[in-house]
Amino acid sequence: MTFVRKPYIAGNWKMNLDRSRALDLIKTIKGRLGDGSDREVAIFAPSVYLADVSAVAQGSPLGIGAQNFHFEDDGAFTGEISARMLREVGADRVLIGHSERRHIFREPNDWTGRKVRKALEEALLPVLCVGEKLEERQSNRTDRVLRRQLDAGLTDVKPDEMLRVTVAYEPVWAIGTGEVATPEQAAEVHAFIRKWIHNRMGGEAAQMARILYGGSVMPDNIRGLMQIEDVDGALVGGASLKADTFIPIIEFDQ
Repeated sequence: MTFVRKPYIAGNWKMNLDRSRALDLIKTIKGRLGDGSDREVAIFAPSVYLADVSAVAQGSPLGIGAQNFHFEDDGAFTGEISARMLREVGADRVLIGHSERRHIFREPNDWTGRKVRKALEEALLPVLCVGEKLEERQSNRTDRVLRRQLDAGLTDVKPDEMLRVTVAYEPVWAIGTGEVATPEQAAEVHAFIRKWIHNRMGGEAAQMARILYGGSVMPDNIRGLMQIEDVDGALVGGASLKADTFIPIIEFDQ
């Protein structure tokens, strides 16, 4: 069976925008989306804005996601948010293992697998982020790093669940730096990830899984990125904070 993977463009706002600008941006994006049949678009907003952003996005195919959550249902975890809490305020997806969570906040690699499992159990669509640091690439350890991250993040995922799981490759050295992986680098890593899925879960799961590229994605490079085999979309950072840069990325083929 051959799967046609729908392009997936996601914006990660990180710790940016205020409530007024966030809602204005959602209104603008919503007004430009069609029926969602030809591409999937989502925004990962700061948790304090999720309820309002979700309310504004209602009635459109725009997905609304959180940037992080805890894998426990409840408990003494000051400052954390559970999957059920996210669902209650309108989130339908969540980022897991973003490099800033891994490297700035020192989240253990093995947490990613627990979060992916919990997200699936609570009807949240997980986006598992993987990627290597500059020194890891320079020392030819990219495959080793990615294999370790995939092993941990997808350890409890069943093959038929890969239709709901997205992997986002974000080379840490390209995030917010203006540097973008060359087409050859992106193609090589995305092919590696799909092969890992094939070897671990089978050909059907590998065909279903969408793999996004992230790292200084801009209107002037999105078309080239989307032409790379095994690149199914983009996880966009800074360019997702303004309509005049994010909408051209969404409409990369128009």
